[in-house]
Amino acid sequence: MSQLKKGAALNYIIIFLTNVVGLFLTPFILNQIGKVEYGIYTTIGALIGTISILDLGLNNTIVRFVAKYRAEKNKKDEENFLAITMIIYGVLSLIIVIVGVTFYRYIDTYFTKMTLDEIDIAKTIFILLIFNLAISLPGGTFPGICYGYESFVFPKKLQIIRYILRSATVVGILLFGGKAIAIVIIDTTFNIVFICVNAYYVFVKLKVRFKLHEFSIKYLKEIFSYSIWIFIFSFVAIIQWKVGHWILGRISVPEVLTIYGIGIMLGSYYGAFSSAISSVFLPRATKMTVDNASGEELTSMMIKIARISFIVLMYIFGAFALFGYQFVELWVGNELGPEGSHEVWLIALLIMVAYTLPLIQGFGTSILEAKGKLAFKAIISLTFLVLGATLGAFLAKPYGALGLISGSLSGWIIAQNIMNFYYNNVIGLNIIRFFKELLSKTILTLALISIIGVAVRYIPGNGWFNFLAKAICYTVTYAFLIYNLGMIPFEKELFKESLNPILKKLKF
Repeated sequence: MSQLKKGAALNYIIIFLTNVVGLFLTPFILNQIGKVEYGIYTTIGALIGTISILDLGLNNTIVRFVAKYRAEKNKKDEENFLAITMIIYGVLSLIIVIVGVTFYRYIDTYFTKMTLDEIDIAKTIFILLIFNLAISLPGGTFPGICYGYESFVFPKKLQIIRYILRSATVVGILLFGGKAIAIVIIDTTFNIVFICVNAYYVFVKLKVRFKLHEFSIKYLKEIFSYSIWIFIFSFVAIIQWKVGHWILGRISVPEVLTIYGIGIMLGSYYGAFSSAISSVFLPRATKMTVDNASGEELTSMMIKIARISFIVLMYIFGAFALFGYQFVELWVGNELGPEGSHEVWLIALLIMVAYTLPLIQGFGTSILEAKGKLAFKAIISLTFLVLGATLGAFLAKPYGALGLISGSLSGWIIAQNIMNFYYNNVIGLNIIRFFKELLSKTILTLALISIIGVAVRYIPGNGWFNFLAKAICYTVTYAFLIYNLGMIPFEKELFKESLNPILKKLKF
């Protein structure tokens, strides 16, 4: 199996581990450190995540330029490029430390709803994470070089090993009485160790060198002309997932931050597998664009991918809408109580509603990237997410976390609807046909599944056994009806092809 295929397979394993282990680990951590420390831990993590935008999209740029110089067999420019990026990262790390130290002095005045003990915890976590980020940015160069060399397996395997070891260590330390600060120390230690391992692989196995042959403005222009749009989309992601913590951190107690953080986490899990499906189609979009595919041909491909994503997402969305509150209550209800569990469920459900359309239209972004037309989406997304976050900040004062997420999501929804006009009128996609064929057969089938799902919801009882019984009934119903009534022949064949290797191994 090629490095590319192995890397793709390992990527799915990473997604699976991140989601499944995260679901098991979250209630354990919450139970061990309490909802106050958990809220501080997630909020400070989000603040540091915001500062990480100073990466400026350089990590993706490294992959692109290393691959380019390697294809050209231009070792000198590769060495020079890597040396320049490390100088840039050195400057950025210094800026991060300066920004971090400056903000550190004002933590007690920013988080007005925290006690003095909570402020001390926040300060310790903050300074550790600032150090972590300062070494992570240049450390991220090494996996990027591996990808540029099409050596996907080693860094992906290392990522899996790191995640498993980190999870096991966190569990062990917390069982012995560790708290939030202990988790951050574990993460910092693992970060240093695995940066060193990646560096050893790059320098010794791949024999990569960093050498400054010349420093000219030409190189900086070339680097930043590519990274600028990646940086803007990173900024958009920060507004989507991180800014809410900044806003609530200013006006809310740590318990509210915990509810918001867990709701955001569940909402972000929703799109993981769908994003993985759509992301692998960028090469196809590029090829179709180079071959001057018509708008109708691109629409047909977009519909195929969207229907597969839609079928997967509607299973998750339907299950969470029907049984999600019971799941959240069983999962973290002991710490958050019925009201907190209900709010977590609503936050995650609202994210799923707003997130569905962008996820099923992921191929549209691939088309924009292939055509070099990402600028419009970047500007629209940034504009309306900032407006949404502003509205969310206004609504957060009377309505808390639910008000914040409602305002923020309004920006997501408006931006995606504007993009549909752009796809239709500028890119040449047939959006009316897209929605007609997307909903063909599926919409009535989903309505029938929903009716049966509501009946399943009323199966009497509580606890995990009752939840699993309902989940199994819903899953069997969904699979049977969507296959027989909701799928078109192409999707049925795809489904059979996916199952055949498994069935052969099981000797069915």
